[in-house]
Amino acid sequence: MSTTGNISQLITQPTTAAPVASSVNSQLGEDAFLQLLTAQLQNQDPLNPMDDTQSVAQLAQFSSVQAMTSLNSSFTSFESNFSVMQSASLIGKTVSAQSTDASGNVSTVTGTVTTIGVVNGVPEFTLMGPSGLLTDANGVPLQLPTSSILSIGNTPTPATTGP
Repeated sequence: MSTTGNISQLITQPTTAAPVASSVNSQLGEDAFLQLLTAQLQNQDPLNPMDDTQSVAQLAQFSSVQAMTSLNSSFTSFESNFSVMQSASLIGKTVSAQSTDASGNVSTVTGTVTTIGVVNGVPEFTLMGPSGLLTDANGVPLQLPTSSILSIGNTPTPATTGP
C-alpha cells in the first residue's frame, strides 16, 4: 500500500473547535461573549446609556477573544500536520512498539513501518514482520499509535560478500 498519495489527505483534515466548558473556572468563549454583549445592550437604561469607553473596552476584549480562538485553531492544525509529517519519516524504518490486545495483554512487536494513517486525529502505523503484515487475533492489521513506539532503527541492510 503506497502512502505517497495519502500524505496530502492526512495533513489537510478539518479541525473542529473545542466546545466551551461549563465549569466555574472556564474562560468566556466567542459566542457567549457576543450573547452577553447583546443582552447588555438590549437591557440598558435608555436614560442612562452605557459609557462609550465601556463599549470600546468590550469590543477590544471581543477582538482579543477572537484572536486567541484563531491562534488556538491554527496551532492545533499545525500540531496535527507536524505529527503526521514526523510520522511519515518512519516509513521503511524498523520499529519496536507496545501492542495491547482485546484482552488487555501487552506485548512488544517489531517490524518495518509500511503505512501511516490518521485515526481520530492520531497518527497510527502498520508493521511488516518477517512473516508478513502484523495482525491481531482476528486477522486485522495492527494499527499502532506513534505513542506506543519503544525504539526506532533503520531497515537492516543485506550483507554483501566481498570478492
